[in-house]
Amino acid sequence: MSAILDEVLKANARYVDSFGSKGDLALPPTRRFAVLTCMDARLDPAKFAGLSEGDAHVIRNAGGRASDDAIRSLVISYKLLGTHEFFVIHHTNCGMEFFTNDTIRGLLGSSLETAELTSEGFKDVGKGPGSRAGEFIDWLTIRDQKQAVIDDVLRIRQHPLVPLSIPIYGYVYDVKTGKLLEVDGASEAGAAI
Repeated sequence: MSAILDEVLKANARYVDSFGSKGDLALPPTRRFAVLTCMDARLDPAKFAGLSEGDAHVIRNAGGRASDDAIRSLVISYKLLGTHEFFVIHHTNCGMEFFTNDTIRGLLGSSLETAELTSEGFKDVGKGPGSRAGEFIDWLTIRDQKQAVIDDVLRIRQHPLVPLSIPIYGYVYDVKTGKLLEVDGASEAGAAI
């Protein structure tokens, strides 16, 4: 057993001991909203948004991007589980800003081992073989953080399965202060009609 697996299972055993009545939580989120945010380990949506178990849906992916799968989750969230508001929350110093589609495609083409981040960018330190399958994916990298939030809000707003009655808010989480910073134009673009 790996040390990490052992740590996770021990933590789970402690969690089970204090689980209490959480097994009685309702399926729909009680506060009726959903958050789309980044998978970055520095972000704790429960803390920065004041959430407890059962409060809201939290959808996480690399960059907090409005990918097809994220929108699929948001549609299920409102249609089947009753959420009425969406938050798109990106963050400062996001790893998705440090590479381009071409960068990751080249790295994957060289090897499937973990790359190294150097002062000159990502460098492949693995040995092949790689895979060209990454050439067919839009990695949704970020050149401009604020514009990416606006783009994601608009992508959700313009999706034919998202009702115009759902407001979509756009924010950037500051990893240095913990503050949510509203992105000018994002919430207006996602305003309910």
